[in-house]
Amino acid sequence: MIAITSNKTTDERISEIVLWIERHGLQAHVSKGEDRTVIGIIGKAEPQMAEQLRQLSGIESVVKISKSYKLASRDFHPNDTVISIKGVDIGGDQLVVMGGPCAVESPQQIDEIARLVKAAGGQVLRGGAFKPRTGPYSFQGVGVEGLEMMAEAGRKHGLLTITEVMTPEYVDICAEHADILQVGTRNMQNFDLLRKLGQIQTPVLLKRGFSATYDEFLNAAEYILAGGNPNVMLCERGIRTFETYTRNTLDLTAIPVLKQLSHLPVISDPSHGTGRRELVEPMCKASVAAGADGLIVEMHTDPDNSMTGDGVQSLFPDQFANLLEHLERLAPLCGKRFDTQKQPIPAGSWKL
Repeated sequence: MIAITSNKTTDERISEIVLWIERHGLQAHVSKGEDRTVIGIIGKAEPQMAEQLRQLSGIESVVKISKSYKLASRDFHPNDTVISIKGVDIGGDQLVVMGGPCAVESPQQIDEIARLVKAAGGQVLRGGAFKPRTGPYSFQGVGVEGLEMMAEAGRKHGLLTITEVMTPEYVDICAEHADILQVGTRNMQNFDLLRKLGQIQTPVLLKRGFSATYDEFLNAAEYILAGGNPNVMLCERGIRTFETYTRNTLDLTAIPVLKQLSHLPVISDPSHGTGRRELVEPMCKASVAAGADGLIVEMHTDPDNSMTGDGVQSLFPDQFANLLEHLERLAPLCGKRFDTQKQPIPAGSWKL
């Protein structure tokens, strides 16, 4: 349930209400809005507790929440969550673009791509050091060395970094090197991993499972939030349908639905959502128009020879730069700011 205080309730009184709730063996999560404060109550409450809360001074109303996800619900947290990382805000009215290769391959490769992401106006460098692959003989990533390579490239070019973490054992070392940890579609319901991510404060980008409902997706986010980590982003990356022309079906409906159901930032991944290079730009634009807070886009200097074999969905650097130039004009029309620090890229300078 949630308890809503009047706008005249002081911070001191809110603290007293929180203590009252905790004395009853429950958890209280305070969310302050512009004109009201919502106190979310987690745990099994006694039937009479709702009425007891209503009698407390400072409480305006008490509402029972039927959703299985509480902390992820907009009922608990009416205002959009904004995650601030080293001066970059994710959520709210800012659009963030994460760009880079599917996998880190070498120091030279990730350094050059980082330069190009920064030059185009991106704010976050993406790259996988540990790669979950369908086949056991496919390239699995370069491991901890890849984390170090990407961290160095990010520092050098002034970019945040995001990388995928696959197991609870690697959470701490990934968090040591990256600014954001990504949970891939195959691990959305890896509950041991989600619980471990709840024990740290490093922001998490949680990708939707390719067969997951919205309810299942938000309950997966709830595991991280319930563990104590409030810095969670939701990522729509396409779902599996009967269509075979595209790699997945990018569910654009998920963006406004998730924004309605939850306060968490929503990121779109048109690269995995379509699996086709020529569809990435139009679906990026459609995602922004649908209300996405950010995009995560694959870009490679030589995509047709990438070690992961996913080059067919990776943009060339000039395509990536062209996309961000279009987004700079589109974002304000969709109520978003797109703060970039673009640098000119000499024609053909990225070609290997």
